[in-house]
Amino acid sequence: MPIARASHLSRRGLLAAGGAIGLGAALAACGDGDDKNKGDSQKAAEKSGPWSFKDDRGKAVETKSTPKTIVAFTGTAAALHDYGIEVKAVFGPTKTKDGKPDVQAGDLDINKVEILGNVWGEFSVEKYAALAPDLLVTDMWEKDALWYVPDNSKDKILKLAPSVALWAAQLSMPAALQRRADLAAALGADLKAAKVTEAKTRFEKAAARLRAATKANPGVTVMIGSASADLFYVSAAKTSADTAYFQELGVKFVEPKVNAQGFFEELSWENVGKYKADVIMMDNRSTALQPDALKSKPTWTGLPAVKAGQVTPRTTEPIYSYAKCAPILDSLAQAIENAKNVA
Repeated sequence: MPIARASHLSRRGLLAAGGAIGLGAALAACGDGDDKNKGDSQKAAEKSGPWSFKDDRGKAVETKSTPKTIVAFTGTAAALHDYGIEVKAVFGPTKTKDGKPDVQAGDLDINKVEILGNVWGEFSVEKYAALAPDLLVTDMWEKDALWYVPDNSKDKILKLAPSVALWAAQLSMPAALQRRADLAAALGADLKAAKVTEAKTRFEKAAARLRAATKANPGVTVMIGSASADLFYVSAAKTSADTAYFQELGVKFVEPKVNAQGFFEELSWENVGKYKADVIMMDNRSTALQPDALKSKPTWTGLPAVKAGQVTPRTTEPIYSYAKCAPILDSLAQAIENAKNVA
């Protein structure tokens, strides 16, 4: 599970807070908007009349017409963008300290979307209300918990527009991909477009490559890691959509003794060598310390995988489009193809 970094780390700081919106929530006024910036598929969808979508909470979200003013968690917005569906605003890691796009922003033009919040716990309700939103979209790591929707303002936020939540855990990557594609199609995307079908073909080829890599190098063990100044987190593969799929394809993962949440085990840096691994997949988000920042920690540099140069990035919160997930599979396949048994 992604670890939401906060100044005061708590269970609610590690998990997304949120709740299900009632079906009777009032739809905010849409306004005329600017049709010049809309894709043809979106224009066509807007003429179709009443719109509905059943999300992963089992909630049937219904509006009078296809949502125009969409606000989404950054990674989900990036996935919709790959299908040709654009959002008006985002929340979640979008821009790094030096002003560049965060890894979770994908191909979004971060200068063309309103950023309602860029870090955990930040969400401008005032800016959100001013947009007159039609729909809020985000991920879900626990049932009914809306990712990056702050607990202290969720009630105000969820009163302003209907919301859609899609699982990022408790399922496998193909299912997560399908659900984002389903939503994109409902919003007007053409899933038969060449760009989409070609990306899906690349994904399928990458999956076949990873499966072949695990068969060709069956002794390789992989650890899923994420680093902070004080702790090293070892994640369980089965709980996240990406690593659950890698496991299905034959990747052998370290199995940590997870905490009560069930997603990961926290280790002090003195105990970072508790598990033996040939390859370490390291959380590549801007909220996590990267390998270059860990060179001063002797327990890190002493790990066999680190000594062997067998550390590879992990896209901890994938952008669930075929275009973005194919390279993730290829990267892991290459790491396993080239790995030596060093643990």
